[in-house]
Amino acid sequence: MSSTSAVSGKPRHPAYVAVAEKRAADVQLKVADGITRFAGSMMFVYVHVVIFAVWMLVFEKSPWPTLTLVVSLEAIFLSTFVMIGQNRQASFQQAKADHDFTANEQELHTNTELTQQIHVLTQELHRQLCKPATPQG
Repeated sequence: MSSTSAVSGKPRHPAYVAVAEKRAADVQLKVADGITRFAGSMMFVYVHVVIFAVWMLVFEKSPWPTLTLVVSLEAIFLSTFVMIGQNRQASFQQAKADHDFTANEQELHTNTELTQQIHVLTQELHRQLCKPATPQG
């Protein structure tokens, strides 16, 4: 498993790579990610401004009841995509936390072993350097 992003080539956290690969393998999640990405862009705002302006000015004499219905339905679906995005972020954060915990535990174990070895070597060095003087006779 590579720890770099296919898009940017920048190094990525291994947990991010694992979650991204899992999400990329699921078509439904890829569609949800695409919709969420578009819905969170300024292009989404511009498209809606144009569509609603044309609708209200050209096609409907009294657009408010239908517009209210459409906007309410869209808000329901968009809030679902927001929650999907939050779930994705939570999944990544949990995977990262798990990975970091494991790495930190390994680091702690290594540091403890090194500290113990340094202690043993220091005691041995102290014993060698501080030998009691033998009486000269």
